[in-house]
Amino acid sequence: MSHQRPAFTVACEECGVDADLESANGIVDFYRRHHRLTGHDATITRVDLAFELPTDGDLETVVADLESRYDDGVPIGVVAAAMDEQGVSVGDTLAEIYDVRMTGALYEPRDDHLAAV
Repeated sequence: MSHQRPAFTVACEECGVDADLESANGIVDFYRRHHRLTGHDATITRVDLAFELPTDGDLETVVADLESRYDDGVPIGVVAAAMDEQGVSVGDTLAEIYDVRMTGALYEPRDDHLAAV
């Protein structure tokens, strides 16, 4: 019997804990839970997708680049993984998502999924 590796791994370097996750938004769930309990950020240590993530551009550009791959918005976890490639932490990405959404440049077509206006 073969065991498929989870698509994502996220870790807290300060605590030395990590989690293997099947869904991209599991990254966001891990961060929110862990940050609420410890105040620590999270690092994405493995991403296994069928396509390459954008490695440059601001948040709006990254979301726009990824939109064609998803029917109903880009999972926030995928956006966090792309921004992590640029050295932006999960916590900083979520804060930036909030700020950019408040300008009206991004919206959530469904919970924890983003699309560009």
